[in-house]
Amino acid sequence: MKVKGKTLAGSRFIIILLLPFLLFFFAEMKALAEGKDRSWQDESIYFIMIDRFHNGDLSNDYEVNTEDPYAYHGGDIKGITKKLDYIKKLGSTVIWLTPVVKNEEKGYHGYWTEDFYKVEEHFGNLDDMKELVSEAHKRDMKVILDLVVNHTGYKTRWLTQTDKKDWFHEQQEIYDYQDQEQVENGWLSGLPDFNHENPEVREYLLDVAVYWIKETDIDGYRLDTVKHVPKTFWTDFAKAVREAKSDFYLLGEVWHDNPEYIAGYSEAGIGSFVDYPLYNEMTLAFSESGQPLSELASVWDRNKYYYSKPYEMGNFLDNHDNIRFTRQAILNNEDPKKRLRLALTYLYTAPGIPILYQGTEHSMDGGEDPDNRHMMTFPKDDDMEAFTREIAKLRQESLALRRGSYQMVYEDGPIAVFKREYKEEIVYIAYNNSEKKSEISFHDKHLNEKYDLAPMLDFPESMEAKVEGKTGKVELAAETAQLYRVQKKSEANKVWWGIAAALAALLVCAYAAKRKNS
Repeated sequence: MKVKGKTLAGSRFIIILLLPFLLFFFAEMKALAEGKDRSWQDESIYFIMIDRFHNGDLSNDYEVNTEDPYAYHGGDIKGITKKLDYIKKLGSTVIWLTPVVKNEEKGYHGYWTEDFYKVEEHFGNLDDMKELVSEAHKRDMKVILDLVVNHTGYKTRWLTQTDKKDWFHEQQEIYDYQDQEQVENGWLSGLPDFNHENPEVREYLLDVAVYWIKETDIDGYRLDTVKHVPKTFWTDFAKAVREAKSDFYLLGEVWHDNPEYIAGYSEAGIGSFVDYPLYNEMTLAFSESGQPLSELASVWDRNKYYYSKPYEMGNFLDNHDNIRFTRQAILNNEDPKKRLRLALTYLYTAPGIPILYQGTEHSMDGGEDPDNRHMMTFPKDDDMEAFTREIAKLRQESLALRRGSYQMVYEDGPIAVFKREYKEEIVYIAYNNSEKKSEISFHDKHLNEKYDLAPMLDFPESMEAKVEGKTGKVELAAETAQLYRVQKKSEANKVWWGIAAALAALLVCAYAAKRKNS
């Protein structure tokens, strides 16, 4: 029976509708294939302050005062569980939570521990924590808990117990941070400092660390105040947690500007650290237009030299201890969104694990603590959130952006081009950190007349990008960055011929099915 023209037209329309799903399917299959050997350098972390993220359980809202920046504001564990899909959509594969343990009065932040074995009642209970980890794992996401083993809260009952009199160092402030003995034995901000030389203290804290792993099945710890604790303790700590869970991740906070000092804790079993030296350089470079970018490459060169796992360093723009990046840009009389797009591009394309502090995806503003700890909001149709999703997605889809080598191939003050290379995949990341449109010409051995530069970001709108000989030529609008994938000139045609072939096959199937049913 003859097929009418409108039937074929309808089939074409259906196939066109199916095209995005076909492309999504192929992308998902590729991602699954690459995920077989997924490691921590492939992850992307979303950092959450529990009390200031999302209120999912009104029943634990006693003593909540949203007008007091030092009081509880209502965020809890159930609230995080309800937002896991939001976080995953942002491109994050790991959530890092501030301490979940029971805290002293107004210890909303979690760093004034009262009981190491109980969940803070404002946040929920142990079952809530188990459910959060379980739901995260169902989504192929990991969970990291912040853990404090340097000190307790100010009013710990142990200070008055005779059997605990040797559990703490003698009360004294830290006056000289160049004196390591003071750094390890002094009372940080007046908080009672554990005596880690005491075997009872060591055993207690190691048992705490193993307890939370076995009870909740978490995947890692972010270790607070690492430099204030002796390396000998961290050696025992690393061994204990990895006996409990072999692939357990440790991310140390060593708040210091010297990478050699930070890397010294690698020998104690902490392989990864939040990268304060890189934070300092990113903030300086991107919070103000016209700043040079060469020091960013120098940071990576130092990281490769000093750290055993440079690809697992934690890169960040914002956290709960420093003023927000948006505020930095505002203080420099800059457009914070332009500045933040540039900074996020670097965060997600440089070697290391990107750490996104809650609200950065919405250009959240904030000054010094506690102004940098506002309650999270979830605006709809936010353009910065959309950009964050896009750049995070590109990182997840590209092995070069997660595992590739890294080098600066062009630099002229605020103008720079970096290259990521992994096996046969090559990606260039070009930055125009100036207030004027820029035409960039850069040379590289991987470029010749057989190749094209294919823009990867939808924002900014693509400007001219081409290869002439061994020279790449790109144009960038002021205060923008773009990623370019190197591909053979014939590759684009091959892709479209492949799609056309798939569509043709579907059309034939639809035609055959129609004839069979006629």
